[in-house]
Amino acid sequence: MKLAIITITSFAALLIVGQASAADGKAVYDKSCAGCHSMMSPKLTGDKAKWEPLLKQGKDALVATVIKGKGIMPPKGGAKTDAEVKAAVDYMAANIK
Repeated sequence: MKLAIITITSFAALLIVGQASAADGKAVYDKSCAGCHSMMSPKLTGDKAKWEPLLKQGKDALVATVIKGKGIMPPKGGAKTDAEVKAAVDYMAANIK
């Protein structure tokens, strides 16, 4: 019984830590996306009109495009996991100006 409780507790802790690190979209953006999206189109700031048709496709489509890569953007845009891509896309969608 003790082993089961320890195992469940360990998995829960790992899940919480994994979610916390993947949920930081700004950190992922700063590390993996800002280098290009602060200088090249579409820029996070100043290219709102260029983002509008992309956002109209929906976040799921945008995440799928980033995971696959597009043009000079490598797969996952430099992020390590699909969860990081989603977090970065969520952050960027909320901060486009």
